[in-house]
Formats: sequence, structure tokens, C-alpha cells
Amino acid sequence: MAIGATMHTFEVQLADVDRGVYEDLSLRVAQHPSETDAYMITRVLAYCLEYEEGITFSAGGVSTGEEPAILVKDLTGLITAWIEVGAPDAQRLHLGSKRADRAAIYTHRDPAKLLSAWRGKTIHQAEDIRFRSFDSVFIDEAVRCLTRRNTMSVSVTEGQIYLELNGTNLETQFSEHAIE
Repeated sequence: MAIGATMHTFEVQLADVDRGVYEDLSLRVAQHPSETDAYMITRVLAYCLEYEEGITFSAGGVSTGEEPAILVKDLTGLITAWIEVGAPDAQRLHLGSKRADRAAIYTHRDPAKLLSAWRGKTIHQAEDIRFRSFDSVFIDEAVRCLTRRNTMSVSVTEGQIYLELNGTNLETQFSEHAIE
């Protein structure tokens, strides 16, 4: 018998000053058995940093052949944003960039290794893809704070992220990278 997903809840207060987005979110996040805690917290942060009307997690929690980890659809069902988490391959980025108006990547992995793996590969409008990475120490500290039921406050100002997760305060600045 296959092991099922573990459900986590996040009560999030989001204040993204950089984008003018202020929301209270109740997220039910299914963690796939193969998904690490670091991947899941990166996925939740990416959801918050990309939050807009129509955003949703993919059905399985992790990227599948048909969908990224997070996507945004308009009212007609068209994909407007393709948001990858972790270490997607160049072919997935190419597909996502072609299928959506915009694409983004959020990772907790070494961005230099990802950029190296993508170098020389065909990626549709690579220069327009937003690629952000989080400091691994920040992600590790956030993972230590995770429980099945989480309260979280995410504030973003001038690229600085202030995270309060279950009573622990963390901060980091995400790094932006250009895909060549």
C-alpha cells in the first residue's frame, strides 16, 4: 500500500509591501511522501511571494509532467503563471515559459548548479523567467520550526523577507539570478 501525503495547515498573514499585497491566507498543504520539508517550505514561501488571484498548488504537491508545483489560472482556465520549485530541468522551464504569460523558479538548492545545468539548453524566453533562491541556513531554520499546524507571518520589503513561523522570527533576502 502506498503511503499517502501528510497534510499541513498554514495560517498566513502576508504583507508584501514591494507588490502591495496584503492578505490573510489559510493554506492546506499536502506534503508528498517524496517531498522534503525544505522543498515544502520553499513551496509555501513561493506561493506567498507570488500570491495573486487564481493561484493554486498542483494536485500532487510536487511538480508533475503536466503542471508545475504552483500555477496561476485566470477565470477562463488559462495558465497565466508557471511557478517551479526546487530544481526543474531545462525542458520543464521551456514548456512552462511557453504555456504561461510568465514563469518563475524558487529554489532552496545551490543556484550555481542549476544555472550550470541549464546553460546551453533551449529555454523559451529564459531572460524573462524570474529565478530566486533562498539561503540554505534560512530554509533549514524554517524547517526546524515546522509542525502539522502552523501560524506564519510573511513580510516582504525591499527584497527582504521577514518570516515569523510558530513564534520563531527569521529573516533573509532572496537572491535573484539571470538565466542565460
